[in-house]
Amino acid sequence: MMNAYALCAVGAEKIVSTELKKLGLSVLAAAFGKVRFQADLKGLYRALMSLRAADRVLLEAGAFPAADFDALFEGTRNIPWEALIPPGMGIRVAKVRVNRSPFHALTTIQAMVHKAAAERLCQRRGLNRLPEQGKQGELRVYIDKDQVSLLLDLAGEPLFKRGYRIEGGIAPLRETTAAAMLLLAMWRRKFPLYDPFCGSGTIAIEAAMYAWDMAPGLGRSFVLSDLALGNRDLEQTVREELLNRVDFARIIRIYGSDADPRAVSLAQSNRVRAYTLAQGKGPAGKGIQRGEALPWLPDFKVCPLQQIKAHYGNKENTPGFIITNPPYGKRLGDRETAETTYQDMELLSRRFPGWKLGIITDHPGLESFFGKKADCCKALINGAIPSYFFLFTL
Repeated sequence: MMNAYALCAVGAEKIVSTELKKLGLSVLAAAFGKVRFQADLKGLYRALMSLRAADRVLLEAGAFPAADFDALFEGTRNIPWEALIPPGMGIRVAKVRVNRSPFHALTTIQAMVHKAAAERLCQRRGLNRLPEQGKQGELRVYIDKDQVSLLLDLAGEPLFKRGYRIEGGIAPLRETTAAAMLLLAMWRRKFPLYDPFCGSGTIAIEAAMYAWDMAPGLGRSFVLSDLALGNRDLEQTVREELLNRVDFARIIRIYGSDADPRAVSLAQSNRVRAYTLAQGKGPAGKGIQRGEALPWLPDFKVCPLQQIKAHYGNKENTPGFIITNPPYGKRLGDRETAETTYQDMELLSRRFPGWKLGIITDHPGLESFFGKKADCCKALINGAIPSYFFLFTL
């Protein structure tokens, strides 16, 4: 068993912890955008492919106390890097985070850790220096008080890069943030789902993947298999197990609309790519072929907010969920325009009575535009923007 971390948006730690537990993995601790857990190699592959709200998975290469730079150097050099970094691969210290620590010079920490790890690898392999070109093992250094954690990235590209969204349009929402919104709202596939500001379709597509029981990382590769502890045969075994769980026969009622025809066109293309990834065809899959029987896919159309009809797409007229990411302030447009949009959204209360409404915004006073308290409000970092996820009953 190995210790690892799943990095996520601040505010999504409980969601990621629940995801890990459902994968049968043991959660050790969770705080400030990190969830520490234990897994064997197969569990690491499952986490990389299956986590919906996590942005990265990192292996804890080593953890030790260090009160000064000498202890930092020796602690780093004592880690068996040769069991992690394969021959021909270099090493790079990508980030340093320090909290309540006597260490303050981040560039010095970065250089010290790199020198110690490189020295060990060179000594073990009879090298003068490590390769500086080609594949590099990426390290992150976390120091809290005098406790050092050295973490090795297992993902490569961030996990929100699923592979289905080639172009995201203007100010796109991260896929992992969209998934976190769905899970915070506790949406389930038996309920209709509608996004009136669908953009490139991220929320609706993440909902479809969840409804299909599709692991979001099925169509992409991971750095873990390039490392010394990786195993491509095991990776393929896990991928096939997860592919066998995908169920296109499930009826889904997932809809999106947007005033921008180009955004809707992107959403329609992205849903096809998500479908091909769910079939195990990879990003280069040919998509839907002529005459092919279609599964239940999200439905997108061009429609301004003011023209939305009651219960759009929901023939059964049963309450459902509106989960959306309207344009707001720092993300798109200005605050005045955003507040006008929130005022216009009041019509949703008349046209979708009994539905749940989940909104992400940077405006802490959103409740005033609806004249009522939200059922819940959760701080959630949306990319680099401090945001809030509000959930109302209309």
